[in-house]
Amino acid sequence: MDRVDLRSTAHDPVDAIADQWRHERPDLADRTEAMAAFGRVHRVSRAVSDLMEQAYAPFGIGNGEFDVLATLRRSGEPFSLSPRELTATLMLTTGGMTGRLDKLERAGLVTRSPDPNDRRGLRITLTDLGRETVDRAVAAGTAVQQRIIDRLGEQRLSELNTLLRDLLHSVESTSRPAPSRF
Repeated sequence: MDRVDLRSTAHDPVDAIADQWRHERPDLADRTEAMAAFGRVHRVSRAVSDLMEQAYAPFGIGNGEFDVLATLRRSGEPFSLSPRELTATLMLTTGGMTGRLDKLERAGLVTRSPDPNDRRGLRITLTDLGRETVDRAVAAGTAVQQRIIDRLGEQRLSELNTLLRDLLHSVESTSRPAPSRF
């Protein structure tokens, strides 16, 4: 079978990939639009994650540390949660959380203290430096996000949010498929 130069018909790299799949696997042609949508979601996620890392770098934190600080900050005064609450909110393992908390504590951005309501528990609390850092990082990150989104306009942004919300609900309500047996 002849190889087709797909670059001439593609609007972006994901279109080229979908075109290649349609060419190589015509039996999957009716699924390539979904494939393209998820390919774009994945590429956007990776690109935005990289941009956020760059935005947070001047503050000495990465995406993971930002997530912890932001979760504490948006929890409101006294900006304190248990490790369990943080782990559940951020969907991390306890080991992953411990590493992040160690780094943030060494940087003076959070403190660990005994939980006054649970002798066995701890509270993770944002320090003044942590609050200042996360407030500046939020401003830097949202500025990057706004520059990206401004090109869409308000109407298209609203439509995008509706579509992504629906997609998220669909993904979250889809049960895991049974493992393949071949």
